[in-house]
Amino acid sequence: MRIINKDELKHEAKLVNELKKSIFVYPTDTIYGLGCDATNHELVARIRELKQSFGQPFSIIIPNKNMIYEFCETNEKTKKYVDKLPGPYTLILKVKKSFVAGNVNPTGATIGIRIPDHWFYKYIKKMKIPVITTSANSTGGDFMTHIDNLNPEIKKKVDYIVYDGELKGRPSTIINLAKKDVEVKKR
Repeated sequence: MRIINKDELKHEAKLVNELKKSIFVYPTDTIYGLGCDATNHELVARIRELKQSFGQPFSIIIPNKNMIYEFCETNEKTKKYVDKLPGPYTLILKVKKSFVAGNVNPTGATIGIRIPDHWFYKYIKKMKIPVITTSANSTGGDFMTHIDNLNPEIKKKVDYIVYDGELKGRPSTIINLAKKDVEVKKR
């Protein structure tokens, strides 16, 4: 496991490619996330094992908003919420064309999508792949806002931690647009 910071990412271009092949902890505009290439079934399975989360769907961070319109069902209602991105929101949308590994959301009917308002998002854009975004904790455990509260078992099994100091956020607000009426859940 290697801890890296913003300056190292900026000056070591190969790190972006390394992250694409790895499981990593990273900062967002809310809390720290646990991520990997969302199109890689094996890496997603490793995150499920780390979190002990086998039935819950994972959300993803997409490298550009166009993916929403290409792969998800959208309308005027959803566009209003898509326009709020980037920000501390997870939009739940109906999938019209599969674009992630099948174990991201076993039902495949919906997908949670984020675009964080944080400097690290620039590196997800450079990866050009969707990235798993789930809280960096065991299911039901405290979420990570500082390296000292990262579960030691998770810390041992990730390849990288992109560290940005203490974060003051809360988990993202979930906006479910897959139902007839919009549901908003603050966490």
